[in-house]
Amino acid sequence: MSTSANAARPDLGALRIDKDKRQERKTGKIFGVVLAAILVVALVAGAAYYSRNSAPVVEVSAAQKAGTAGPTALLNASGYVTPRRRATIAAKITGRVVGVYFDEGVHVKEGQVLAKLDDSDVKRALDSAVADRNSTKAQIADYQVQLKNAELLVHRSRELQAAGVQSQEILDNALTSADSLRAKIALTKEQVAASESRINEAQQAVDNTVIRAPFDGIVVSKDAQVGEMVSPISAGGGFTRTGIATIVDMNSNEIEVDVNEAYIARVVPDQKVTAVLDAYPDWQIPSKVRTVIPTADRQKATVKVRISFIKLDPKILPDMGVKVTFLGDEPKKQAGAVEPVATVPSSALRDENGSKIVYVVKDNRIERRAVKLGNARGSDTEVFAGLVPGDLVVTKGPPDLHDGESIQLKK
Repeated sequence: MSTSANAARPDLGALRIDKDKRQERKTGKIFGVVLAAILVVALVAGAAYYSRNSAPVVEVSAAQKAGTAGPTALLNASGYVTPRRRATIAAKITGRVVGVYFDEGVHVKEGQVLAKLDDSDVKRALDSAVADRNSTKAQIADYQVQLKNAELLVHRSRELQAAGVQSQEILDNALTSADSLRAKIALTKEQVAASESRINEAQQAVDNTVIRAPFDGIVVSKDAQVGEMVSPISAGGGFTRTGIATIVDMNSNEIEVDVNEAYIARVVPDQKVTAVLDAYPDWQIPSKVRTVIPTADRQKATVKVRISFIKLDPKILPDMGVKVTFLGDEPKKQAGAVEPVATVPSSALRDENGSKIVYVVKDNRIERRAVKLGNARGSDTEVFAGLVPGDLVVTKGPPDLHDGESIQLKK
């Protein structure tokens, strides 16, 4: 009995791990941790090396010769090119388009036919009015023949009455018939005049089916096609057009900007302005203030200003974005006054402890330069010391640039 119990008892000594195997497992874990640490250190070192050796990319611009000092910039604003003469051409009547004789971008002259509407109904009305007029005129001819005969009867009756052969009553009847015919002729002539008025009205309706250009310009929008219904008012839901075309007089292009009312005192009529289109950022267009609209927008706290181009150019198109600089009077040159040596883009200037500096590029490295500045000239600033014309200065780049750092020029 005891023998069978001992045989069923498990051998706990067989479950013990061999000492050599436990040592091998511990060594493997230590080796894995050390290898992972080495990899992390290598990655950090590689990233630091790459960061230290990758040069920042910058944009540069050359300092320009200052030349003669021009007007000072008083105020900057932005707006759009807007034509003073711009019209959406519409028909005076409701009708179906049967002909379109223009396309976008086409130059048109005043009075040129742009489109035609179906005129079949109004032409029938015109023909009817003409027929009424003609029949009324025919009645006049008949009355005139009768009047001629009545006048002969009056003449004969007078002679017979004077001879005592015919009574006064017969003469009076003859006179009445003649006067009645004259009245009928006058009435019929008035009816003819009324018919002429109806003819003119019908002819105007026919003319209204022809849409013409109101002034010289360029078609910038084609709003209707053959077969569509057009109307001077919105009718028929979305299936009825209210316009045929939009025409712009390119010679009336000007600039419209909103100026903050706090600075509107700096703007006066005929003031010189420099305009730069967003599409042509290197093209400065001489302009002048045409008028200041005498009302303010209470929502935006701005006043609308209209600016005229000194000389128009075909590249100036309606609704183009534009930035303008309002210029002041040219500064008077004083005897012995120091002239600026160069001008640089204002974007090249950086603040450093209350002073202005620039970074000059030489041999793909940047050099810190402290500069002495003057007045602003539009988007540029005068430099009295620290630079010479031709120096390449950084206009765009990382904010953490430092003296002597290697850089790459943006291509």
